[in-house]
Amino acid sequence: MSNFAFGTYRISDINPQHIEALKEAIESGITMIDTSSNYMDGGAERAIAVALREFDEDKKDEVEIVSKFGYIQGSNLKEYKENPSEDEVVKYSEECYHSISKSFMHEQLSASLERLEMEKIGCYLIHNPEYYILDAINRGTPKDERLDEMYKRLQEAFVGLEEEVKSGRIGSYGISSNSFSLPHTSDEFLPYEDLLTLAYNAAMIVGNRTHSFATIELPINLLEREGLKCASWAKENGLRVLANRPLNAKHNEMMFRLADYDESKDYYTYFNELMEVSDNEALEPLYNLLEQLDATKHKFGWIGDYDVFLFAQIIPHIKKVLQKIDEENSKTLVEFIDLYLGEYRKMVAYECSKRTRVELKEFFKECSGSMQECALNYLRNNENVDYILVGMRRPSYVYEILSLDR
Repeated sequence: MSNFAFGTYRISDINPQHIEALKEAIESGITMIDTSSNYMDGGAERAIAVALREFDEDKKDEVEIVSKFGYIQGSNLKEYKENPSEDEVVKYSEECYHSISKSFMHEQLSASLERLEMEKIGCYLIHNPEYYILDAINRGTPKDERLDEMYKRLQEAFVGLEEEVKSGRIGSYGISSNSFSLPHTSDEFLPYEDLLTLAYNAAMIVGNRTHSFATIELPINLLEREGLKCASWAKENGLRVLANRPLNAKHNEMMFRLADYDESKDYYTYFNELMEVSDNEALEPLYNLLEQLDATKHKFGWIGDYDVFLFAQIIPHIKKVLQKIDEENSKTLVEFIDLYLGEYRKMVAYECSKRTRVELKEFFKECSGSMQECALNYLRNNENVDYILVGMRRPSYVYEILSLDR
């Protein structure tokens, strides 16, 4: 049976609920927390540190921290652009650079240890090294050449990681890759069969008695099962398998949230109150926006689409409206809007879950529980999956997930 691990992709040290959820998870017996240097620009690692301060050393020792490096985003990207280095950097987009160079790894590990308030990380992963492959494809590099270069970069990274094992700053290492879950025929697939050879070579170069390559992480869920081939290979070779994205799944080029959500009981109360408040000339743009949102709450493909739309369209529109009214009224209106948007998101999630139930009925026809129960139990019952990484941003999420173990 698999164990649940606490995934920190959207965890921040400035959100008290996130801190409480981490503390509750640790108190309830979670033994692994998965994070990365780029999650919330380091905020996830800082949140873990804050939560762990509440526990004695014995309890802390029961929790393995798995962190990652590779992304150059946020403050890292700003610093890099101000002081560019000679490291092998993939400039994938204006907002996302990437590097797995040995020097960058050493630097990122130091930063992570400082944020985590630790002297040693249990396991350190290379985070999506296939960014080099994606960039090489865009540049038209032949397949054999780009794979040779990918292996060369991984070999050098493994040497650096073996050095960190030898120095005592990490316990083991591995790779987290979305490309492990792709068909072998895909140009973006990252072949994994030779990784152990690279690890053995790295250990010999550093002078370690044996390699410390121990873990792979990849997307596996009820809809996306291709990664089980990689998981099977990993287990045959004594590696540990961490499954991420257990509830956010792709099918027929579409994303689905594999979870049931209840309809908001308070949505129309907040909606009608806000409509009444904004029914005047000064707030007419807000009034019109609310009408449009109410009419389209059932049209989002999945909840992630709404989250993108919220920050790209809704919030900028609301900010323009607030600029036209005085500060006191603006503050009051923000409170109304915040309550409304919270309930609106619940309605969107509810509408999306109804559609998901219909469109994916074949996957859930033998499931009598909630979609999230069925999706998580699918992984729990797979002998090739050791840990399931689940985002648990509130204590209530922790209770819900851990109740499946009872």
